[in-house]
Amino acid sequence: MATRRDRTEEFAIAVFSRAPLRGATKTRLIPALGAVAAARLQRRLTLHALAVARQAAIGRVCVWAAPDARQRFFRALQRCCGVELWSQAAGDLGERMVAAFAAHSGPLLLIGCDCPALQPADLLAAAAALRDEAAGRHDAVFIPAEDGGYVLVGLRRPQPSLFAGIDWGSERVMAQTRARLAGAGLRWLELPALWDVDRPGDLRRLAGCEGFAAWSG
Repeated sequence: MATRRDRTEEFAIAVFSRAPLRGATKTRLIPALGAVAAARLQRRLTLHALAVARQAAIGRVCVWAAPDARQRFFRALQRCCGVELWSQAAGDLGERMVAAFAAHSGPLLLIGCDCPALQPADLLAAAAALRDEAAGRHDAVFIPAEDGGYVLVGLRRPQPSLFAGIDWGSERVMAQTRARLAGAGLRWLELPALWDVDRPGDLRRLAGCEGFAAWSG
């Protein structure tokens, strides 16, 4: 497990992932795929997100694991890829993200594993928004999701108020977050929206993503 220390000036990428356990992950896709295939898809999506994060070569990559980092899948990732492992905190998604940003304390990009369209260039563009002093550097950067949430959030420093009182899992997430950003007087950038895989209707779009044709429905 990683140990906490002062990394204020170090850039990093946090990948939020749930262990690919049958019947406990991608549950909204089980009616269309079955529990085994849904778990396999979660595994494949996690590997994609991790590959994208590593290929971007922005900084160290940390996997934030649920239900905890002791799961065999995550330990295997650590052995083969050399990533840091952290267990996600208790609470809703907002509370878990607050904990991740607090643990790092410096500029951090946080992504999930639901966006097969995400590419290294997207992470590089997000990092540039936080680093570019000539452009006035943004306090935050987002890649919105087409369903009203977001697939990436990046912050130069922790901003716990951004994640409080959000209707997680709803189409209001990004709109509510914009209101929090404006209320806190923060400068932010939104990059072009991407799509993610949450519901059976999203499976058809997987056919155009390399390595995901088996789950295209």
